[in-house]
Amino acid sequence: MSASLKHSDIHSVRDASRRMVRHLGFMQQTLAGTELSPSAVHAIIEIGASGSLTANRLAQILLLEKSTVSRLLARLLERGLIAESVHDGDGRSKLISLTEAGLALLADIDRFANLQVGRALHSLNADKRQVVVEGLDAYACALAQMRGGAQLYHPGNGPTNNVADSEILEGFLPGAIGRIAEMHGRYYARAWGFPPIFEAKVAAGLADFVPRLKRPANRLWLALQNGEIKGSAAIDGEDLGGGRAHLRWVIVEHDLRGTGTGRRLVAEAVKFCDDHGFAEIHLWTFRGLDAARKLYESFGFELAEEWVGAQWGFELPEQRFVRRV
Repeated sequence: MSASLKHSDIHSVRDASRRMVRHLGFMQQTLAGTELSPSAVHAIIEIGASGSLTANRLAQILLLEKSTVSRLLARLLERGLIAESVHDGDGRSKLISLTEAGLALLADIDRFANLQVGRALHSLNADKRQVVVEGLDAYACALAQMRGGAQLYHPGNGPTNNVADSEILEGFLPGAIGRIAEMHGRYYARAWGFPPIFEAKVAAGLADFVPRLKRPANRLWLALQNGEIKGSAAIDGEDLGGGRAHLRWVIVEHDLRGTGTGRRLVAEAVKFCDDHGFAEIHLWTFRGLDAARKLYESFGFELAEEWVGAQWGFELPEQRFVRRV
């Protein structure tokens, strides 16, 4: 860190956090327009984000005692919002997942939260919105790293920051098609309301692409943490033709965002294109993914085209970015 940490900064962040907790309603008995407690709402959100997890893992995520989580899950089970199944890798554990009713409630929670946050962000100009989005993401990542022991604060010395252990692997691993499609499907469904056909299209595109990895113009990179695929990026050097490369399937799981993993993946892709003499790199995205846009622009990508599309059932300002040598 280039400057020492000020006590005034600490107090400012604490004061802002206190006000956000109050204004967002976290001190109330119920949350997000539901009849559930804040801890139950967060449990629904975390289970939905993971697809399925054990009670022990949920306790770790929510920083709650196992007995508290057991009681919480019992109430959600009684309401028909969650279901239990046997863990394939450990018969003693049960996997918790959302039922159809739970998924419907999660969708309601997301709509409530999106409206609440959207109204607040709408009152800010574009520059301030960018500051809020990037600042909150960086602060949340710093809290996560501190909680996991990766970042420790020592008064007078400032924080030390070590990125969580992850590695970038070039090439295919069994299960990668499903995992990459899963990451895309979950994120874009929750954050943007994309329909199931989006995940299916990602999987179909990967199924077409993976057999072509044997050819020199194509590459796939996977971000791994503890052996689990947590991110991806690919260069398809054939589908556009004319010396143009296609940057595809760039995504990083939420718990690795802000660690530089996405930057490392894109850096590998850009270096590959430069080394192999591609004249241009193209990528398709849509307006609103501000952090991703900033990342791409830092590698020299420029907005080349924007139009309103409706391929996912609603209008969306789609974009094409190009990096030229």
